[in-house]
Amino acid sequence: MRLKKLYYFMLKTFLPQFMMTFIICLFIVMMQFLWKYIDELVGKGLSVDVIAELFFYAALSFVPLALPLSILLASLMTFGNLGEHVELTAMKSSGISLTKVMAPLFVLLSIVAVGAFFFQNNVLPKSQVKMWTLMFSMRQKTPTLDIPEGTVYTQIPGYNLYVKKKGKGNDMLYNMIIYDVSSGAGYPRVVTADSGRLSFTPDKQHLVLNMYHGNWYEDMKSGSGARMGESLYRRESFKDKEIMIRYDANFTRMDEDAMRSQYVGKDIAELRQTIDSVNLHVDSVSAAISRDLRVMPVCGVPPKKFEFVDSGKTRQTINKVVLDHPVNFDSLMQSLQPTARHMVCEQAMSSAMNQKQDFEFRGFALTDDNFTIRRHEIEMWKKFTLSLACIIFFLIGAPLGAIIRKGGLGTPIVISIILFIIYYIIDNIGYKLARDGRWVVWEGIWLSSAVLLPLGIFLTTKAVNDSAVFNPDVWMNFLRRITGMHQVRKLAVKEMVMSDVESHVAIEMAQALKESCSQFLQRYPGRQSYIEYWKHGYDKPALRALSKQIDDIAEYMSNSRDQMVINKVMDYPVIRNLLTYHPTRIPKLGLAFAVLFPIGLPFYLVGLRHQRNLKRDIELTVRVSDQLIAILNNEYTREMEYNPS
Repeated sequence: MRLKKLYYFMLKTFLPQFMMTFIICLFIVMMQFLWKYIDELVGKGLSVDVIAELFFYAALSFVPLALPLSILLASLMTFGNLGEHVELTAMKSSGISLTKVMAPLFVLLSIVAVGAFFFQNNVLPKSQVKMWTLMFSMRQKTPTLDIPEGTVYTQIPGYNLYVKKKGKGNDMLYNMIIYDVSSGAGYPRVVTADSGRLSFTPDKQHLVLNMYHGNWYEDMKSGSGARMGESLYRRESFKDKEIMIRYDANFTRMDEDAMRSQYVGKDIAELRQTIDSVNLHVDSVSAAISRDLRVMPVCGVPPKKFEFVDSGKTRQTINKVVLDHPVNFDSLMQSLQPTARHMVCEQAMSSAMNQKQDFEFRGFALTDDNFTIRRHEIEMWKKFTLSLACIIFFLIGAPLGAIIRKGGLGTPIVISIILFIIYYIIDNIGYKLARDGRWVVWEGIWLSSAVLLPLGIFLTTKAVNDSAVFNPDVWMNFLRRITGMHQVRKLAVKEMVMSDVESHVAIEMAQALKESCSQFLQRYPGRQSYIEYWKHGYDKPALRALSKQIDDIAEYMSNSRDQMVINKVMDYPVIRNLLTYHPTRIPKLGLAFAVLFPIGLPFYLVGLRHQRNLKRDIELTVRVSDQLIAILNNEYTREMEYNPS
């Protein structure tokens, strides 16, 4: 019963955030679509229902892009809120593991992933066909008639119109000049009018232009019928004249059959059928080209010979051409005149180039067919990648939210955007490699999933085991161990002490530590040679024992109530166990590394620097021990800080 309530609680927490983030992500990608195609939609006079229909189909088409991002963001927010409000800690303390907490959401998103597959296969092709059909229809629609003042308007096919001024309501036009270039730009007709009015016919197929008080100028010269020097013009004055211009202002939808035959309008069965049919065509064309290559004459000798008999023509294959003696091609060429040799070379090059160009031209069709096959295979594999992407982003978002323990919209949005950008870049790289034929199609399309799935498994494992993946102290300690950076010991006076510090015990521990440090310094008085460093190095067990002595005295002295003692104990350095102190425990292996001079020398120089720093820390340990003993014996003076000797 407890687990059922837990499942209900997790679903109730996750679903509202999932719906909210899905709507937000879909809105963002829709805005990107609008900004990209805004120039093709504005100024066309499209009705609201057509725009709404386009946006509806576009929203369906962009679901594969918005769904994984919304799952990532919702899972980050859900588990981040649970971690921030200590609810996740309470669940773990009651014996419920993170996998059980994630189980109901994993089942839910598995159902969503299955639904996403059927959506990709059944709904998305139809929505994309309708969306792109509407887009191409809108591109071909003529713009809305909006004639500006003081500018030549060129959007009327075959006519250029200039209007100096428009009346109130834009129904009257004043000081009009019309250039009729419908019959060619060589001899245009020019019409001027004091005023006029534009209107459409009831079927919106023609534009009616009523003009008042103007003149008509037309060059009547015919190109071939007029003699040299002849000119014929026409001039007409009018008070009221009407011109009808063909101008289709209606919105006409294109036929969807052309778009339905493209790869975006096919389901898996249709994609497989197209791939098989195009592959069959490619195989047949390739076989024909291969057959023609095999039967081409070689050095003028055809591979087949024909013999005519009474019953008709029969063909026999020449299997082998046998020469009486080897032919020296160089001697044959030298026996020819220079002009003849040049002619033979030119003929051979021309024949080879002609055959090469012929087969390259025949191969162009194969290039287009192979591209068609790749595009259909890409579309087929993408119907599966969306479902897996939903699961992968949940496996990334849920444990990541449990680790960072930050809810709200701040940190989750930043992390989600960064991860989704990485996914989008990798996915586009794989897509382009597959589209251009540089990779096998399935390798390119599954590249993003192959990269992010291990990340999801890694984060889930770390979150289940409560590993400090994003603890900055852990990473800083690791970095210090790799680079040899100095670490600072931190202690504070405890508010409650269970056992007091006894001075004689602390002095004995400090004396023992001082003696161990002195023995180590005496054991390694000088700088090690190159061979000695690689064969022996510093004694790591002795260093670990020395580090443990320092940690023990620091832990014991942390119970002191004296702030001066605490401050002095913090002066003890942290003895690290670096690889550069002793690269290998096997002398022969160290000698082998030493022989590899280009690699061994830089490592040796870094190791000497780290060893020098280690000796400095051990010397500091001796001085701090002396000062700590003086403090415990009430003999410490400020001069000891500056004159440690």
